[in-house]
Amino acid sequence: MNGKGAEEPRRPGAPPPALDWRFSQVFGERTAGEEVQEVDIISAIEFDKYGDYLATGDRGGRVVLFERTDVKDHGSQTELERIDCPISRRPEFRYKTEFQSHEPEFDYLKSLEIEEKINKIRWCQTANGALFLLSTNDKTIKYWKVQEKKVKRITEFNIDASQAVENYSIASSSTGSPRVNLPNGTGSRMPYSSLNSDLSFPPGGLPSLRLPMVMVSQETNLVARCRRIYAHAHDYHINSISTNSDGETFISADDLRINLWNLEVCNQSFNIVDVKPANMEDLTEVITSAEFHPTHCSMLAYSSSKGSIRLIDLRQSALCDNHSKLFEEHLTAGSRSFFTEIIASISDIKFASDGRHLLSRDYMTLKLWDINMDSGPVATFQVHEYLRAKLCDLYENDSIFDKFECTLSGDGLRVATGSYSNLFRVFGCTPGSTEATTLETSRNPMRRQVPNSTKPSRSLSSLTRAVRRGADNSGIDVNGNSHDFTTKLLHLAWHPTENFIASAAANSLYMYCT
Repeated sequence: MNGKGAEEPRRPGAPPPALDWRFSQVFGERTAGEEVQEVDIISAIEFDKYGDYLATGDRGGRVVLFERTDVKDHGSQTELERIDCPISRRPEFRYKTEFQSHEPEFDYLKSLEIEEKINKIRWCQTANGALFLLSTNDKTIKYWKVQEKKVKRITEFNIDASQAVENYSIASSSTGSPRVNLPNGTGSRMPYSSLNSDLSFPPGGLPSLRLPMVMVSQETNLVARCRRIYAHAHDYHINSISTNSDGETFISADDLRINLWNLEVCNQSFNIVDVKPANMEDLTEVITSAEFHPTHCSMLAYSSSKGSIRLIDLRQSALCDNHSKLFEEHLTAGSRSFFTEIIASISDIKFASDGRHLLSRDYMTLKLWDINMDSGPVATFQVHEYLRAKLCDLYENDSIFDKFECTLSGDGLRVATGSYSNLFRVFGCTPGSTEATTLETSRNPMRRQVPNSTKPSRSLSSLTRAVRRGADNSGIDVNGNSHDFTTKLLHLAWHPTENFIASAAANSLYMYCT
């Protein structure tokens, strides 16, 4: 193509060009010197299926919902229109509502405090204009319905106070008395002196009874209602929940078990994975994350603290202790150390939207797996290689146990994860791509991004070729300062259809787009 500003056509098979990320929006940004409250720190982020809504959870047990406005202001699309003609405008969101999802609890049987912190949020299918989502803390999962309802107000009484109608006709003669009905149906005249003073009627009778009237206005108000509570099914802390593509079931995972639930049944679940040994002294690994396949409702994957991922099929057995496939990377002899198993622990896994690939995040790297190839990852991205010499210090201050999340773009061409100093990194995962961009969650455009020159560090056979990209051994952030381990970007989410990332830095929600 010719002409000023025209893009060069991409060669067939060539990797897409690196994206130019720009700051888009921020919610809850702190002012200079403002202290962040512990309860306000964001602990979960999740887009809905179409990216029209974004939910965040915090350590105070609150869930905050944001709504996309650029689509709503220009009209919504049907599902077929989304596929044939996706929205190309830059996403813009606004605050919609918030509600208290969980409260702090105390387990008297175990003398254990249960925090209100939201560990995970997952969207469910919408129905009749209402939003449905699951949220969980360490022990209890809740199913929420958020719906707009018209406001009802008590406006006025049914009759004006100045109007009065006689209900009874009372004789004015001194000898007259009201007629009282007796149980046998007959009537009798009783003197006023025999009646209670409360039953005496004033001269002229009583006005009509005035009742308040409830009027439904055209104003609407968002109401969040807890539909179901799924409790008492986990002895250990819940680390994952994942909704199924069938729209009817979901799983919840703790350190040793994975349970299968029906959304309509809150008092019963089925244990489908149990890795608890008969003797707890024989315990060698725990479950760290679990995720349903995006399209096959009978398949799911879960990761472990030993760096392995197991793919299971619910059609094979009711108790899925035997996996269908095992994904793990074998270490070379002599490369093991005290920290090997700690940094190999997988903190998060995500399926690509096509279900073909699986992304995992351990402390040092991002790994992309092909579920049809269990010999090794198809790509490995170095995230914290510069920290390898500081593992002792990271172990002393417990930073080595930080759990970073990972995410993929909707088209599967890029992956992203967080790091320290409130940084997150975006990598291109197509063959031949060297895209590796570091961004800081900040409104300052001068601190937006720093591209890193990267080279593949190893290549295996054509069948199991793995590429390591994005190594950054500088140990400094985008401002030239050493990394701050007290500020960490653990949670982020990629818009399902557009190049738009929402990331959480403490209590602030930053959004970036291309």
